[in-house]
Amino acid sequence: MSKKVVSYLGVIPPKNTNQEKPQILSNFCIGVNLNSNDRGILHEGFDLIDCDLAVIQGFVHEQGKVLPHLILRKQILEKQAHNKKNTLIADSNLFLYSNTVNPQHYLRYSLNGIFPTTGFYFDKNIIPERWTKISKNLNLDLKPWRKSGNHILICAQRNGGWSMQGYNVIDWIKNTINEIRKHSDRPIIVRGHPGDKKTSFQGLQKFVKISTQTNLIDDLRNSWATITYNSSPGVASAIEGIPVFVLDKNFLNSQASDVANKDLQFIEAPKMPERQTWIEKISMSHWNFEELKSGEAWAYIREYV
Repeated sequence: MSKKVVSYLGVIPPKNTNQEKPQILSNFCIGVNLNSNDRGILHEGFDLIDCDLAVIQGFVHEQGKVLPHLILRKQILEKQAHNKKNTLIADSNLFLYSNTVNPQHYLRYSLNGIFPTTGFYFDKNIIPERWTKISKNLNLDLKPWRKSGNHILICAQRNGGWSMQGYNVIDWIKNTINEIRKHSDRPIIVRGHPGDKKTSFQGLQKFVKISTQTNLIDDLRNSWATITYNSSPGVASAIEGIPVFVLDKNFLNSQASDVANKDLQFIEAPKMPERQTWIEKISMSHWNFEELKSGEAWAYIREYV
């Protein structure tokens, strides 16, 4: 049966200067149209089109700002759900920390949601060769778990972003510091979210050190453990062999949950589980521009649409 796919350019912010965002949508359409049975439409308008799969870049906070591109994202998700059809969401690359230039344009794709608990990340049937390919392309390997280190790294998330689920990031950091101090006297470094230019950490400086490093790798160096709410530095930490703790409400919304600790009372004796299955699972949701344009990504994703 043929499939109709619509990529919505209107979901991109009007002042966007990042050419990667529209290219995600256009490249996916190119790949769809290589299948003679399917039709990919690159749509510039704000009207909604009936389709088997809607493709959007970015997600929308349930209490987000009232802006046209965010309203459109919300409307697309709601319409597709109402019609019992799917929405493909393009989000940030979990391996980006290893090369922030991202020359091959790997991105993460999910159906209908942005958390492991709300979206499908194409990990029902694992193909180990995907991680082998990604590992080679990005020159990235699972490092052995490290049993040494000095400081504890707390990675903050964007304050007010959808991933914090309404929890103020400064309040979360303060509560986390208080809990750490019940179990450890190690130095603590707080790393702000690189996309959050408004949140001030100055009030925390008498308790912790505030990172000024640009690259996450520099903060992970000599780290004993990494603590996140549910953000991607947890994935980077686990790949680099540094024990990770995730602390969101149900402990399941982090992409690192499968290999993470959930209780800070074990900060001095963190668990270090097997990770090969986990990294192969994560790889199933990552595709680069070449794979989008060639139709390889669509051939795989199509089975779930």
